[in-house]
Amino acid sequence: MMTTDISSVVRTQEFAEPLLQSLPDHMEYHNITHTREVVEAAELLGKQCNLNPVERENVMIAAWLHDIGYVKSCQNHEAIGAEMAKPFLDEIAIGQERVQAVIDCIMATKMPQNPHSRTAEVLCDADLFHLSSDRFFESSERLRQEMKNTVGKISKRKWMQGSIALMEKHHYFTEYGKEVLTPLKEKNLKKARRKLAELEEEENGKADKSGDKPTLEEETKKTKKPERGIETMFRMTSQNHFQLSAMADNKANIMISVNTIIVSLIISILIRKLEEWPQLVIPTVMLTASCLAATIFAILATRPNVSGGRFSKEDIHQKQANLLFFGNFHKMDLVDYEWGMKEMMNDSDFLYSSMTRDIYYLGKVLGKKYRLLRFSYTIFMFGFAASVVAFGIAAYYFPVK
Repeated sequence: MMTTDISSVVRTQEFAEPLLQSLPDHMEYHNITHTREVVEAAELLGKQCNLNPVERENVMIAAWLHDIGYVKSCQNHEAIGAEMAKPFLDEIAIGQERVQAVIDCIMATKMPQNPHSRTAEVLCDADLFHLSSDRFFESSERLRQEMKNTVGKISKRKWMQGSIALMEKHHYFTEYGKEVLTPLKEKNLKKARRKLAELEEEENGKADKSGDKPTLEEETKKTKKPERGIETMFRMTSQNHFQLSAMADNKANIMISVNTIIVSLIISILIRKLEEWPQLVIPTVMLTASCLAATIFAILATRPNVSGGRFSKEDIHQKQANLLFFGNFHKMDLVDYEWGMKEMMNDSDFLYSSMTRDIYYLGKVLGKKYRLLRFSYTIFMFGFAASVVAFGIAAYYFPVK
């Protein structure tokens, strides 16, 4: 193995820094500051990925040289930078194999990144290290200003859309990048989405205040917003109703289980002792009746009620059938049900009316469930308390001998 010489990295730094410092002021992102950040990230990633000393030195050299092509052109700067680097790399005499490795690293940073070696993967991840950094938005804004100066004005909203698209498609190549940097990038992605929503809301607010006549596209968007809101309302209301129904069923199951256990104990243990303890007959009857009544009301709360299961074409034409509830179509043929559903989907008023009726009748069922449950819990509460008092009185005034 060829021995490494740290002076190669130092000499590369001395070669690259003057070139990068000569870049014009409008290069607000691809400048000496960005390169130093990439070098720092490459050093960290090289250690974390357990690169050997030669590989780590190759990455550090490539990191210092990967953006020197901007001195001549912003277009295809990777290839230009590689050509500029070759004479220098030959001069520091690191060997042709390592020269090629450094060149491959530089070329791998061209978007979309395409590394073919461990060292190239490290440099690619280091070049886009800022996606996972807490300085992401600051770096992104500097890059936007640079693009504005070199290409043309880009609104913050469009830029944020592009940044989000890049982050969604991008993936880190190294294990450290996948395990450590990716979760940090996801956090920045969530923040970017929130920022985009704020920018869109701000732009919409400015458009409303301007008093300009909205375009057809803007009008279409405005008409869609209420529909999305209505659909969200229906979805949330239905979910809430189903959750409340599940809670009611759970409460009823608890009441049924508790009371059946109590009745079972009374039948299996207490009734056989009543001949010996006649003073306990009235408390036992009270407790048994209370538990039985509470159980009946709890069962009634969960007792299913299925309707006829059929609808007619006349019901569809008059928009009276609710096709969203299985009880109204479970006896229908598939062909008739499909026809009815298509008629409903083609008529938004019919669709929303069906959804409204579905929620209404869900509410009616819930009202009945909770009313029966209230009877069940009330009977159990007062009946159980009265029975305990009766047992206490019987034990006190008619003690068992």
